[in-house]
Amino acid sequence: MAKRSALKARKHETRESRADSWEESKREAKPSAVRESRAAKGQSRATSLDRLIHERLRLGIISALAANESLTFIDLKNLMNTTDGNLSVHARKLEDAGYVAVTKSFDGRMPRTEYKLTAAGRRALEGYLSHMEALLKQMRGR
Repeated sequence: MAKRSALKARKHETRESRADSWEESKREAKPSAVRESRAAKGQSRATSLDRLIHERLRLGIISALAANESLTFIDLKNLMNTTDGNLSVHARKLEDAGYVAVTKSFDGRMPRTEYKLTAAGRRALEGYLSHMEALLKQMRGR
């Protein structure tokens, strides 16, 4: 019985040490160094895309708001064909980044959430589109 307990304890220690070493290696990795080494080798510039906008639903939200002065939560939900929870999570990320301004009010007894693209959001979208155009030109030039 004592042997079995010692063996289980040793296995548990081994798992913990592997997990600890993985965490340490993850902390030591330098994302900017990886990007710099890829750039130096002439690899893809896609790593410098604005990851916040690049996600499909958030790109859809920002694009819809760029084409309209403002949209309500219901409008965006229908346009993006998504769920309430999914839309609210992604809209919150854009709001936290300062790309979208949110106004909450009531229309009678019904809550009304309205979204507008901020100047920072418009600049971010323009930068993202410029970057994508540059990537397309680079790919077509090969």
